[in-house]
Amino acid sequence: MADTRNLLLEIGTEEIPARFCQPALDQLKANAEKALTAARLDYTLADVFGSPRRLVLYVKDLALVQREMEIVQKGPSKKVAFDAEGKPTIPAQKFAQSQGVAVADLEIRKDEKGGEYLFARRLEQGQSIAKVLPDLLASLVLSIDWPKSMRWADRSIRYARPIKWLLAMLGDRRVPFAVDGIETVNTTLGHRTLGPGMPITVDNADDYFAKVGRGYVMVDQNVRKQLIWQQITAEASRVGGHVPEDADLLEEINWLVEQPTAFAGSFAPTFLDVPAQVLVTTMKENQRYFPVYRDKDAKELLPYFIAVRNGEQDHIDLVRAGNEKVLAARLSDARFFWDEDRKQPFAAFNEKLRNVVFQEKLGTQLQRVERIMVLAGKVATMLHLPQEEHKQAAQAARLCKADLVTKMVFEFPEVQGYMGQQYLLREGGDPGVALAIYEHYLPRGAGDELPRSGPGIAVALADKLDTLAGYFSIGMIPTGSQDPFALRRAAQGVMQTIVENRLAVDMVELAGAALEPYNLDGATGIKVLGDLAEFFKARLKVLMEGRNLRYDVIDAVLAGIVGGPYDAMRRAEALATMLTEGEFAAVTGAFKRVSNLASKAGEAGVAVGEIDPMLLEEAAERELYATFVDVRPDMKQALNEGEYERFYRIATQLKSPVDAFLDNVRVNADDSRVRTNRYSLLVALAELLSAPADLARLAG
Repeated sequence: MADTRNLLLEIGTEEIPARFCQPALDQLKANAEKALTAARLDYTLADVFGSPRRLVLYVKDLALVQREMEIVQKGPSKKVAFDAEGKPTIPAQKFAQSQGVAVADLEIRKDEKGGEYLFARRLEQGQSIAKVLPDLLASLVLSIDWPKSMRWADRSIRYARPIKWLLAMLGDRRVPFAVDGIETVNTTLGHRTLGPGMPITVDNADDYFAKVGRGYVMVDQNVRKQLIWQQITAEASRVGGHVPEDADLLEEINWLVEQPTAFAGSFAPTFLDVPAQVLVTTMKENQRYFPVYRDKDAKELLPYFIAVRNGEQDHIDLVRAGNEKVLAARLSDARFFWDEDRKQPFAAFNEKLRNVVFQEKLGTQLQRVERIMVLAGKVATMLHLPQEEHKQAAQAARLCKADLVTKMVFEFPEVQGYMGQQYLLREGGDPGVALAIYEHYLPRGAGDELPRSGPGIAVALADKLDTLAGYFSIGMIPTGSQDPFALRRAAQGVMQTIVENRLAVDMVELAGAALEPYNLDGATGIKVLGDLAEFFKARLKVLMEGRNLRYDVIDAVLAGIVGGPYDAMRRAEALATMLTEGEFAAVTGAFKRVSNLASKAGEAGVAVGEIDPMLLEEAAERELYATFVDVRPDMKQALNEGEYERFYRIATQLKSPVDAFLDNVRVNADDSRVRTNRYSLLVALAELLSAPADLARLAG
């Protein structure tokens, strides 16, 4: 085995923002693997570790010499390289000399275009890693693409936070290089307050982890996260409660500390009179605390929180008291907003929406509410909601934006919708209306809950559809990666709500209703409606991809008018299921041939029409027509009832007669009437077979 050493690179920085850390490590690992491979350096493992103050690359068993590489170089053409007697010309000799090989060792090969040329093959010996590694590591330090970066002091490079030191060790030797004047060292720094006051010497790449650990730094982010969660659950148990899993908050805290210690704090039980989500938002968003609940279902909040300090148990009581004091002040503010907002009826806030601009060209929030009220009524009708739910949807639409002008939502925008629900419930309002006010913002993003009540669905769809119709009507359509008004998220929410709730609604009808208040003229209205339909189709495609449906199945279903998104999803899932069954998969090729032939009717100058049985001359075409007539009613019934798998299973009966027709019947008959009749049969077949999906778009 070739001689190897372990490599360690540590990029020491000021505290990097938590949201940048893991993506930076992922980039560092991917870039390192790519660079080492390109440099022809063998290794066993490349892994990354980190904390807020350091990004670490560790490479195990790195070869000390590059692999040899065969280099093939193209030279002059055969005609130029040899004279009439077949002797090497001066160009051939000079080419051989430039490549360091004998003329006799040159090879004559054909290139990609078929021409004959001289080629030289030679082995390039691998260099020592000492020559390769400095530049490679320097480039890795600068290879991270930060979402936001800065330049500081007299440095010329930009980074998420200032680089303070660079540690690079290959085995027991420092790898010398510099980045923007920062020279590598064989030392690192420990914890900012717990670690030793002087740099920690690292004698070997493998000593690093133990040395930095003794400096009170847990550099393995995975071990650190596991320890944090164990401490949090233990502290919650100690106060008789439970902490529900919160992956995002745990990830953030993991990248805020190097030596974590969780502790429980408390707040006055009287604050529990404030709606729970307000307290939770205050704890999580403002303070990075985990709320504690009485049970695992997270239904009843307890007057405790779990925080994580970047340090050990020393003076933990003082730390706890300080955190409790800060939280008490924030909760006092929340209770003040709660009390102040309830001094007037919730509906009274609606009038204040008159002075809040939604969008300069789209009017105020009150005007928007008026549009949502009308649209929610139309959506409720399309959904065939009962009269009581129809009435609840109208009331919820009227009040859905009222909480935007409350003091609470002004301070905590995250609780919009939720506060509208709470204010209405506290004054004795209809629970169904209150729920719809909360649900109409759902889903807020990927993985969020969806509206489930009839009124909530109606108002949620109306809200998002009005936003989309409004922005599209003034030409503010997302392009490329730019989507400042989150219109893709709104459209995705519409698709999810319809599909997951199994709603039989037509997107063109919904979009048309949403565009009505904007009074677009004929041509403009048609264009905007088309743009909206395509926008929704693209979001439905994303939803289908999220269900791991085959790309060709998705294309086949979306090839025509989408209509109802839920119906389109069912058609895609049915086709995907049928393609896993050998009997149906075997017939798709024949059906694709039918579609391809049918599409050529126009090229053949044929105006297809009704099929005339008297013009069916060949036995194969008579058999195909008879089978088609026999199965067509059942296929149409299955299609009308949305039984798409049954539709395709019935269609398999057509395989044998279709094969016989395609193998034995000449479609372009000399007799124009026979030719037209045969094309008419093919077109009728293709139209029926492709009703749920365009089978011609299937791969293979």
